[in-house]
Amino acid sequence: MSEMPKVGDIAPGFEAETYGGEKIKLSDYRGKSIVALYFYPKDNTPGCTKEACSMRDTMDELQKLGVQVLGVSTDGVKSHESFRDKFDLNFPLLSDKSKDIITAYGVESDYGSARRRTFLIDKSGVVRHVWTKVKTASHSEEVIQKLKELGL
Repeated sequence: MSEMPKVGDIAPGFEAETYGGEKIKLSDYRGKSIVALYFYPKDNTPGCTKEACSMRDTMDELQKLGVQVLGVSTDGVKSHESFRDKFDLNFPLLSDKSKDIITAYGVESDYGSARRRTFLIDKSGVVRHVWTKVKTASHSEEVIQKLKELGL
């Protein structure tokens, strides 16, 4: 397994499928948005639901700060669509069934799913902060606070 990117590293690029067969690449956001790339183990589980809803509930503030949230797990697109619809999620969830992204970011768990980690990536593609411990119910507030601290 790869090592996790550290603060100051260029974030590994990727392309992944989201709803309706749309493909999203990290490079789509270069020069346009700060990316909060968060990895989570599984759709529709208690902690993952709290974390996703935390992001959803502060999306207006995150967008005002120029942030694009991207959630990544090894679940398939259909599972993501169901999770999105059930909880009215307002950001893309990326399917990483191949585990290419979780491997590139060094976040694969012993169970083959993603470990709960978040990478804050600036508009230049540089990792500015990494969370290895996440408070699921208030994680988006941690992201907002860090953005303000870093002046991004």
